[in-house]
Amino acid sequence: MEKKDMEIMKKAMAFEAIMLMLIIFIGGAMAKSPSVIIVGAGMSGISAAKTLSDAGITDLTILEATGRIGGRMYKVPFAGLQVEKGANWVEGVGGKELNPMWKMAQELHLRNFESNYDNISANCYKENGGLYEEKVVNDALEIVAKVDKSGEKLSSSLPSSGFEDISLLTMQRLMKHVPTDPVSMVTDYYTYDYEFAEPPRVTSMQNTVPLSTFTNFGDKLHFVADQRGYESLVHHLAHQFLKSDKHGNFVDPRLILNQVVRRISYSASEVTVTTEDGKVYKADYVMVSVSIGVLQTNLIKFAPPLPDKKIIAMYQFDMSVYTKIFLKFNSTFWPTGDGTEFFLYASERRGYYPIWQHLETEFPGSHVLLVTVTDEESRRIEQQSDNDTKKEAMEVLRKMFGENIPNATDILVPKWWSDRFYKGSFSNWPIGVNRYEFDHMRAPIGRVYFTGEHTSEHYNGYVHGAYLAGIDSANIMIRCIKNGFCKFSIKAKNA
Repeated sequence: MEKKDMEIMKKAMAFEAIMLMLIIFIGGAMAKSPSVIIVGAGMSGISAAKTLSDAGITDLTILEATGRIGGRMYKVPFAGLQVEKGANWVEGVGGKELNPMWKMAQELHLRNFESNYDNISANCYKENGGLYEEKVVNDALEIVAKVDKSGEKLSSSLPSSGFEDISLLTMQRLMKHVPTDPVSMVTDYYTYDYEFAEPPRVTSMQNTVPLSTFTNFGDKLHFVADQRGYESLVHHLAHQFLKSDKHGNFVDPRLILNQVVRRISYSASEVTVTTEDGKVYKADYVMVSVSIGVLQTNLIKFAPPLPDKKIIAMYQFDMSVYTKIFLKFNSTFWPTGDGTEFFLYASERRGYYPIWQHLETEFPGSHVLLVTVTDEESRRIEQQSDNDTKKEAMEVLRKMFGENIPNATDILVPKWWSDRFYKGSFSNWPIGVNRYEFDHMRAPIGRVYFTGEHTSEHYNGYVHGAYLAGIDSANIMIRCIKNGFCKFSIKAKNA
């Protein structure tokens, strides 16, 4: 081969090499961001989606089983009002740190009222009528407070791993206090069950005493009574990255409602999500934001099955049931004015229609009462007719206020436990679940990531926990996608 031909060939090869490098460079520069499917459009799912979008991961598909976004933040019409079927309070206000939900509520000018329980000791009714002396109830509340304070010291002395954790009931026994009479039982219920929706015998001491929400964000609670609903906070987040029309309705094709996810298949290279109506969605990653209650059922099947350690950890966590029953009357027969909003019914049957609230402050002239039940009573009530529930509630009210009070004209009984898309109200950290198992519960499995209020280490069970968990889970995924840090660290059992 002549020298001239050699030079031509070298130039051609050089040109091909340059073109190849250019193709590789352009291909890399033009490569689309990873695709992510998010299962569930509640607070944690939307929070995770926004975090991913803010990081440039915008190829998202949000699959929501219902016809709305918001999850367990859910306003519904009742007797001419919009009331909160689910989450109702911004809990944790006025402390050293700013609760992100309170910040958002303030920005949206969400109508709310601070709940003042200071006078509840003057509003505790006997089982068969009449009020207890205020001192009797105050003494019972002071005992609970002292036991709780002693529990804080004990809690701080235990290993952070949680392997020496005890239940709240065990804590009470150590402090020589086990509630048995109606007053001590209802004040105990008011202190613990009203907050965690499960009794002290199952609730972890180390993860509730002290309670991070109140320690960090403050001990004030604000009742949301805005006709836009508490769910407007979820909408506010979603509007920041999803397209909507001039009326505020979401028109972004990435948000797909009424898609019930039944199967999540995953491999080393992709995930496939199949819905109840047979639709199939493929992506690089999936973020599962359904409740821990749903994960404990067979609604969603994983292929291959999740590892045993993860399944065991998920099954150990509790999905509690917290039921707010609304009753409408044609007139008001209960005390109103300062210091009367909350009142207790001290029954021999612990947890039987125990905590009441009138809504004359939030909705003047509405003549609406709210009574809260939890756990076993919630499950029992969900299985009977609303008419039977109304009869029971009226019997209790007649014992408190006399036989001549009017009947309720309307009743609203939320049924979170019976709903296959929720299977309860919020998670509760039970005795026996330590940090090791909790980490397994929230750990990603390959390309499958998990979020939800139940994955919030310090704020599980709260709206702000759901919001912060969404951010945290999304950041774990982002670190894997962008930096290659895909290993989720789980400390040793006794660390």
